[in-house]
Amino acid sequence: MSENKNEDFPSVAYAERGGKAVYPGSFDPITNGHVDIITRGLKIFGRILVAVLENPVKTPLFSAEERTAMIKEIFSAEPQVEVMSFAGLLVDFARNHDARVVIRGLRAVSDFEYEFQMALMNHKLNPDLETFFMMPSIRYTFLSSNMVKEVHWLGGCVRDLVPPIVEAGLDEKKRRAERSIS
Repeated sequence: MSENKNEDFPSVAYAERGGKAVYPGSFDPITNGHVDIITRGLKIFGRILVAVLENPVKTPLFSAEERTAMIKEIFSAEPQVEVMSFAGLLVDFARNHDARVVIRGLRAVSDFEYEFQMALMNHKLNPDLETFFMMPSIRYTFLSSNMVKEVHWLGGCVRDLVPPIVEAGLDEKKRRAERSIS
């Protein structure tokens, strides 16, 4: 074992040097659970690159540009948070942006199997890319973007579930949809 015990654990040494981590997701919309993971992740990593996925298979409520703009606004006072959208393989995106760690949130045991498979595939595609799993704060363990959209659409209050800019965006999307129906 080396004199500096963290040299034996490259991911720990990388984090201690203020390395960059990528936090990918669709963020449609970003929730307070996502914000919690990013904020707490900044205590471990020097920089976090929030990677907003453009998935051609899904039809998001908010465009990639809207999602990116909202996240940039939420973290405007945090210069260590960078936000950009991407399409394609996460391993390529991480490599192109000099990130060696992927942050993934695990809300429940049901998330683990999918996230574990994805982490293994990413590691197969790029053995230098590590996955760092984080649990959200307990008050957000039930929270998902889909649940927020459904609760909001059905008239429920999402104020404690999303940042104010997201709530305003959801309100606007709902007003537009209601106008187009009538």
